[in-house]
Amino acid sequence: MPFIDSKITVSVDADKKEEIKSEFGKLIGTLHKGEAYLMVGIEDNYDLWMGGVKLDKGAYVSVSLLGNASSSDYDTLTGQICDMFSEKLGIPGNAVYVTYHPVSDWGWNGHNF
Repeated sequence: MPFIDSKITVSVDADKKEEIKSEFGKLIGTLHKGEAYLMVGIEDNYDLWMGGVKLDKGAYVSVSLLGNASSSDYDTLTGQICDMFSEKLGIPGNAVYVTYHPVSDWGWNGHNF
């Protein structure tokens, strides 16, 4: 039951959002989760500051998942996310923050997993 929420400083058109969503669907396998229950949020034109400086190109990505994954899997996914944002939107890896949020209780469709 993962959720990947992205806040991105640049404008992202509908086609590019679809590409990013699809790429997250592939990358979530790094955490041994499938796309079937993956929820993705993409918020573009978002104001981000790093070190007190407003970023022209930057992203904050929050990954929540039911359960936990290993530190090495998180490290691998961080690299994959940074590479993807660099390739698709020209956002350098040093302007991308990724956080991970393991969740013990997750509700869906009137019940918890």
